[in-house]
Amino acid sequence: MILQAMSWGWSEVLWVSLIGFSLVFILLVALIFIMKAFGACFRVRPAVGKKVDAQPMISPEEIAAIATALKIYKGALHDRESEVLTILNIKRAYSPWNSKIHGLTQLPDRK
Repeated sequence: MILQAMSWGWSEVLWVSLIGFSLVFILLVALIFIMKAFGACFRVRPAVGKKVDAQPMISPEEIAAIATALKIYKGALHDRESEVLTILNIKRAYSPWNSKIHGLTQLPDRK
């Protein structure tokens, strides 16, 4: 065993375990604080002193007109398909690549 090869006693093993678990716990707590700091840096805050308008800058009619124009534009970009299905029946020749018998493992002979 490892304990015999390194001639460690149980007190050394317990100290190493305690230090390892403590280090992992401390690093996880530090990672939580780092993630919260990044979240605080990238959070959008309203500017103090500026008046925020309750009305949108674009009217709903303009939004509907823009959406309709984009729909017509995007619809014209796609290819028109004939919507005809063609089903071909192909007879496959024998091939060892599609044979299932070669994938089975044969049992050894018992004597």
